[in-house]
Amino acid sequence: MPTLYATSDLHVTHTGNEAHVDVIRPDTPEDWLLVAGDVGERLNTVVDTLAQLRRRFATVVWVPGNHELWTTAKDPDQASGRPRYDELVRRCREIGVLTPEDEFPVWPYADRPLTIAPLFVLYDYSWRTPSAQGASLAEALRQAREAGVVCTDEYLLGHEPYAGRAEWCEDRLTLSEKRLAEIPADHETVLLSHWPLHRHPTAPLYYPEFAMWCGTTRTEDWHLRFRARLAVYGHLHIPRTTYADGVRFEEVSLGYPREWRRRARGPVAFRQVLTSD
Repeated sequence: MPTLYATSDLHVTHTGNEAHVDVIRPDTPEDWLLVAGDVGERLNTVVDTLAQLRRRFATVVWVPGNHELWTTAKDPDQASGRPRYDELVRRCREIGVLTPEDEFPVWPYADRPLTIAPLFVLYDYSWRTPSAQGASLAEALRQAREAGVVCTDEYLLGHEPYAGRAEWCEDRLTLSEKRLAEIPADHETVLLSHWPLHRHPTAPLYYPEFAMWCGTTRTEDWHLRFRARLAVYGHLHIPRTTYADGVRFEEVSLGYPREWRRRARGPVAFRQVLTSD
């Protein structure tokens, strides 16, 4: 019976991770794969990896993570900000991988209509520690630096043509809400995003200040408003299953070698998140 699988945070440019891509294979020709971002940093590497996966699975659905949006000195393609995202979408379409800009696909093996909704919403720095609540963004960033944690996005994730990442996030939220509202009311959904849509998965963060780069308060009720059967995400490198308001949240990241080597179960390159009803 067909299965819906998911993976994220493969970080294939890290020594020890690339080999795990070969493990990600379907059990049947009808299986689908959701990729919740952070395949890698270089455009060609991201697209080549997704092309490998597309050759194996009947359908591959991808959303960008922050690493795909980084503009690094080692990448021959120096596109930044929205032009970089647009180029990733264009190349994904060339290889038959679905993106947040394409028509939302419907998983055909459920007991009722089930729409897969790939979402690219970024973050707007609204997930704050108590001491940063109500403070300016500059002050919240100062506190994060003082705590010893600043996301690399501040140096590598461009936001052109927007004034900042929060403004880009606002644009993506407006677009995504509109598209989610257009899903037929009798459909349940699978919400696929890189950044978690609800804050509860950030509770175990060693540095709570890092939550600023993990999501937005604007999506906190989307799992209810848009009838989610489950929400799939990555980014935190804390793979686990949790629940909010009875809705299942699946963090499906592989993570860095230094992380999965410490886990008793070792590396888990992909996970089954839904089977045929």
